[in-house]
Amino acid sequence: MFSKILIANRGEIALRIIRACKELGIKTVATYSEDDIDSLHVRFADEAICIGPSDPLKSYLNIPSIISAAEITDAEAIHPGYGFLSENHRFVEICETCKIKFIGPSLESIDKMGNKAKAREIMEKTGVPIIPGSDQAVEDAKAALEIAHEIGFPVIIKAAGGGGGKGMRVVHTDVSFLNAFMTAQSESVSSFDNSSLYIEKFIENPRHIEFQILGDHYGKVIHLGERDCSIQRRYQKLIEESPSSCLTSELRKEIGEVAIKAAKATNYYSTGTVEFLLDKDNKYYFMEMNTRIQVEHPVTEMITGIDLIKEQIKVAAGKKLRYTQDSINIRGHSIECRINAENPKTFIPCPGTITNLHLPGGLGVRIDTCVYQNCKVSPYYDSLIAKLIVHANDRREAIHLMQRALGEFIIEGIDTTIPFHLEIIKNKDFYDGNIDTQFLQSLGAH
Repeated sequence: MFSKILIANRGEIALRIIRACKELGIKTVATYSEDDIDSLHVRFADEAICIGPSDPLKSYLNIPSIISAAEITDAEAIHPGYGFLSENHRFVEICETCKIKFIGPSLESIDKMGNKAKAREIMEKTGVPIIPGSDQAVEDAKAALEIAHEIGFPVIIKAAGGGGGKGMRVVHTDVSFLNAFMTAQSESVSSFDNSSLYIEKFIENPRHIEFQILGDHYGKVIHLGERDCSIQRRYQKLIEESPSSCLTSELRKEIGEVAIKAAKATNYYSTGTVEFLLDKDNKYYFMEMNTRIQVEHPVTEMITGIDLIKEQIKVAAGKKLRYTQDSINIRGHSIECRINAENPKTFIPCPGTITNLHLPGGLGVRIDTCVYQNCKVSPYYDSLIAKLIVHANDRREAIHLMQRALGEFIIEGIDTTIPFHLEIIKNKDFYDGNIDTQFLQSLGAH
């Protein structure tokens, strides 16, 4: 096992990794920008080192600074969390060259599955159902427009080098295509340092279903059930739950086996997520694979009792998986609400100082957050400030528990999306499970 791990991230995920490391007896090194000097991950890590100014391109995306920090502190491994460099194959390659263990999948897997266009090609050869789209990543807008005409509108433009809704646009006509392509490309460069995009057919009103997978270095791959991520705005997930209310046990078993098949196609190890779109006829299509831990991983932990960060670290250290597919038991229902520092009506980011904070509690309530009273929410990074997760015996119990917990969650001094989450949780269609990826548009959230 590692004796010291450097965390190349910030916010709640950095704090989450620190907790897992402490429980495994591993020392931690926090990296931070000048703007994050007072952050909790800096306070709770065993060591902390500044890697640059507030601009993420000069700090959390600054590979030389991060590698130098690992070497200076004698860290044996780097955990990238999610976002930033978590799916950057060049970063993984440099870690390998410097004899620093990257806590995540292999360079081969990230190169093939982290690049959405390559992943589609591999899945098609493997026999996994895919959405019609471009065979390769494209960087030229006019060439992309020709592909869009071949596929037929509406189409969706996606960043080839990352996920999380960044660099993604739906286009219904060729009139707006070029502008949408250039905007998506600009987002992709700023978020992932990658200008490659790909084009695929846009499937209207599907459910977004993803399967959590876990594999080791010895060829074993299992799945830990699915998450329903259909509640999203502009391709940014807001609420995730597990299990999905729309999957039968037979369909769950079938898609789960396909997810494992997809992972084995690249000799995958570590945590990962295979994502599908499920249409109204229960036909499913491979969408992408995220070769990292996901923001929404806590709901899977709640229903399985398995700490995914710990397992990710153990696999990176060469440990064998102690679980089999038959040993994975799904218990109850879990829901996660992503609390963002945004105006709940306009969704405009709202950085500032939190003047009053009260966190909800009670049986079945979990909060992953990096905020505290009088802390400053930075304008330089993603607006996610907390994840509120509940676990109960069934979905309806979980909804009532989430409603109660949201009502107790007090954050003053800045705007947050808590009121918007309450509106969703109280919605009858959500309660009845009548949801899809366009659900929020029906509530007027555009």
